[in-house]
Amino acid sequence: MRFLAALLLLAATPSVANPPRSALADLITGTDARAPQLAGVVGVVATPDGIVRAEAHGLADRATGRRLTADSPVRVASVSKLVVAIAVWRLAEQGVLDLDADVSDRLGFALRHPAHPDVKVTLRQLLSHTSGIVDGPGYAFALEDRLADRLTAAHWGPAAPGGRFEYANLNYGIIATVMEKATGERFDQLMRRLVLAPLKLDAGYNWQGVSDAGLARAGVLYRKGRDEASWRPDGPWVAQIDDLKGKAPACPVSSRSGCDLAAYVPGTNGTLFSPQGGLRISLIDLARVGQLLLRGGELDGVRLLKRETVDAMFTPVWVAGRGVSGDDYGGQMLCYAAGPQCLSGRSGATDQPVPGAGWYGHLGDAYGLLAGLWVDFVRGRVIAYALTGSAADPFKAPKLISNFTPAEDIIIADLAQ
Repeated sequence: MRFLAALLLLAATPSVANPPRSALADLITGTDARAPQLAGVVGVVATPDGIVRAEAHGLADRATGRRLTADSPVRVASVSKLVVAIAVWRLAEQGVLDLDADVSDRLGFALRHPAHPDVKVTLRQLLSHTSGIVDGPGYAFALEDRLADRLTAAHWGPAAPGGRFEYANLNYGIIATVMEKATGERFDQLMRRLVLAPLKLDAGYNWQGVSDAGLARAGVLYRKGRDEASWRPDGPWVAQIDDLKGKAPACPVSSRSGCDLAAYVPGTNGTLFSPQGGLRISLIDLARVGQLLLRGGELDGVRLLKRETVDAMFTPVWVAGRGVSGDDYGGQMLCYAAGPQCLSGRSGATDQPVPGAGWYGHLGDAYGLLAGLWVDFVRGRVIAYALTGSAADPFKAPKLISNFTPAEDIIIADLAQ
């Protein structure tokens, strides 16, 4: 029914060309006192039929003066997890993976909570952050490492698998390892085959598969300060990541002794290509991912998922205040499905940048970037945005509407008009 509603309730939308001046531009100039000045911002709105609004402000590369565009690939951080989930659900449809089976059977080693050794861990739990896994001492391991050797007791929280929501990046490194083990394909190449290539997206994890033209358009991520612990609002913008100068990284993975990817055995360390946050993609292409989901798993004549699979994918696994306990991530996460984050839709809830949102998608936050991809089935639209740097800590600015950052509240409200 949600897909029928999406098609029936479309409203008239403005042309992409010559969009009216928006609140996004004021965030770049620093004239909106409600939020810190931004280095760059991109916003895209789509319906099932196409892009209806796309605008970008600021610079993609401050050293050269190259402008940020809606076609500039950026590291979208944890929005990457939603794209991984699409691939997992594709493999489940094909019978390659079982979301409720014990992942130990695929991994080739026992993935067990030390305090609950008789409780299995499943892909559904990993996708929804209810596996009992926590990031603990780290979630990204080097080319020379095996996942089985790097997992420790400190990577487990207090609850048994299925007994608590605890957002953890490591869940997706484990998922990627399961995907590799089941298919024999390296994660970055598997994501290209299952999702990126069929949708004709110029995108890739850790830049793998991104075209030379895409690399030339790359958006650098910035902060005013060395890192998130040293803000200097009146100082210069400092590049945090992806200051590529038009060239692919010399090595796309962490390594202690060279970069021999040919020697890597798929299924031994799925954290390599940053499944939790390493997708580089433009906001135009990211909106197409949202369109795929809005249209029930089909886009431009290419069907990646059945409609009933998309419905299952968007079925909440954890909702704050119902059943098992959980960490609400500062009030930003009150609902999570098997891959997508879901906004609760509850009046007055802290996850509502737009009253009654009830959307599905994901937030992203890393290296100065804040991003989001949201599918609104009621009004039949997709909202995608990214801000590529903030002059001051965006999380310390006074809240406006929700427990998202003020800049995000402003951007989302403007795009949702």
